[in-house]
Amino acid sequence: MNERNGHHLAELNVGRLIAPTDDPRVAEFMGALDRVNGLGKRMPGFVWMMEGSGEPGLGNTENHVGDDPQFVANLTVWKDADSLGNFVWNTVHRQFYDRRREWFQVLGAMHFVMWWVPKGHQPTLEEGLARLDRLKVEGDSDHAFGWSYLKDAQNWQSRICAQEAAE
Repeated sequence: MNERNGHHLAELNVGRLIAPTDDPRVAEFMGALDRVNGLGKRMPGFVWMMEGSGEPGLGNTENHVGDDPQFVANLTVWKDADSLGNFVWNTVHRQFYDRRREWFQVLGAMHFVMWWVPKGHQPTLEEGLARLDRLKVEGDSDHAFGWSYLKDAQNWQSRICAQEAAE
């Protein structure tokens, strides 16, 4: 299930910054967004990313969840799980993932979801949030899932992604 005929893999990751985007406590993270997002867009298997205003240094942080500007979202589409996993675990992205607690509050519930979309479909933030809600209520299914649902995906296991996501 690492690849699905006629489909690409969408992923939504949400988090709440510990401070506003212009606060020095998140400056290092904000300063790296353009570099990390730019790398992602050049990776083999990258298909699409939800964009913000395009303002340098803001990345996708203008795509916040609800009325809370510190609650931000990243939504991307990849050819398959291997492509996404390669970017997440085998590039500079991993360094920022490993340090996420410096910039993001620990959420009490799952904040990451994946699902298959027809090739050419660009999911909306609302679509992704609905998938995340369904994953929280029903657990892994063909409709919404985490890394452990993709039996062929290996990189996440060494990072214990599934367990830390719920901390």
